[in-house]
Amino acid sequence: MKVLGFLGRIARDGRGASAAEFALILPLFLLFFIGLIDAGRFLYEVNRGEKATQIGARMAVVTDPVAQSLSTASYVGTSVGGATLTQGDRIPAGALGSLVCNQTNCVGTSPHPGTTRNATAFTNLLARMQQIMPAIQSDNLVVEYRGSGLGFAGNPDGMDISPLVTVRLTDLNFSPILLFGGNISLPDFSYTLTMEDGDGAGSN
Repeated sequence: MKVLGFLGRIARDGRGASAAEFALILPLFLLFFIGLIDAGRFLYEVNRGEKATQIGARMAVVTDPVAQSLSTASYVGTSVGGATLTQGDRIPAGALGSLVCNQTNCVGTSPHPGTTRNATAFTNLLARMQQIMPAIQSDNLVVEYRGSGLGFAGNPDGMDISPLVTVRLTDLNFSPILLFGGNISLPDFSYTLTMEDGDGAGSN
């Protein structure tokens, strides 16, 4: 009888219940809390990628083009759409296909003035973007030039053509705490501006 009474008192004793409940809830709380931290870090990295791309595009349109051939290309005498451009003619968008430059080369789709790559311009652009997002490496950066319909053949004050310049970041990764060293891919980032003076090595 005494044994039954003792067991009954143990069954009714709630002094350890709070500790047991806390032990059950703590792992879930920690997962939720670390998940919030990871979400904040992810959004921060996305914001840095966007800002680095915007600043990169700004630098790319006011400094020497990575596609070096654009700097010296003359469109006087170029035939576009059956018409031959003369001094002062506006350069149609179709006068330039595209030039895509990465860490090793520039590749063009016809028509284009050449695929010579300016390694210094690429390095300067990369260094400026790394000031915003240090994780960017040379293989993450792509610069593309496409016809915009702007520019004048035989421009005496700079580049003939004023292409659209797109700076793109690809294949960047993010390492959440919850994955214990694993990675997830960040989205690609891109930003486009129209070429301005296209001369020099630095920008604000």
